[in-house]
Formats: sequence, C-alpha cells, structure tokens
Amino acid sequence: MTAELLEQLSRQTFETILLVGGPVLFVSLVVGVSISLFQAITQLQEMTIAFIPKILAIFATVFFALPWMINVMLSFTRNIIENIPTYVR
Repeated sequence: MTAELLEQLSRQTFETILLVGGPVLFVSLVVGVSISLFQAITQLQEMTIAFIPKILAIFATVFFALPWMINVMLSFTRNIIENIPTYVR
C-alpha cells in the first residue's frame, strides 16, 4: 500500500464521515442556537427547554435522511471491498 493510496483512502473515509454525520450535526447546531436565542430573549434559563426540541429535530433528520445515509455508507463499503486486491499489493 503506497502513501498516495493511503491518503486517498483516508480522504474518502473522512468525506464519508462528514457526509453521513453532517446533516444531523448541522440541524442540532441550528436548533440549539435557535433555542438559546429564544431563551436569551425571553430570559428563560431552564436547561430542559433545549433538550426536547433538539432530540425531536435530530430524530426527524435521521428519519428523513436515513435512506441517503445508508446509500452513502453502502457505496463507501462496496468501494472498500471491491478494492481490497489493490490495497493488498
């Protein structure tokens, strides 16, 4: 396995991680900032207020994006398995 091949494999791995985890993290960030802004405006400092909407938003994101996430992970896994002979050389 050459350094270039290892670099390419690492890059593909990190791209897949960002593609799969990115939407959930982005939605969590947006909902968290929105709830924090709402709490700052209304001066409600209850910690549990941010918890339920964030969980519901993450659940909805995973529910709607799961087929796409599975396709991305299957494509990456298929690519890894098909290229095993290349990696062994």
